[in-house]
Amino acid sequence: MCCIVSLLVFIGPRIAAIAWYLTDVTRWNTAFSNILIPLLGVVFLPWTTLAYVLMSPGGVQGLQWAVVIFGFLLDLGALGGGGYSNRRRHN
Repeated sequence: MCCIVSLLVFIGPRIAAIAWYLTDVTRWNTAFSNILIPLLGVVFLPWTTLAYVLMSPGGVQGLQWAVVIFGFLLDLGALGGGGYSNRRRHN
């Protein structure tokens, strides 16, 4: 069960980003001026990238940054949570 949850946390947002890009290219083009930034974002910080695209129409302002920061915290939790769990398992 743990492997399934881990797989969903790591692959789920990337699949969602690709599907969202294929269905709404104009929103992604509005959020980013080139393809390199969103490509790197989907590979390294997928939750942050999804949150930024969600909040980007009209520019990210005010409390919308809280959503982007929450996405960043989700990315950190996805990366750091697995390492913390493995550390406890080996002791």
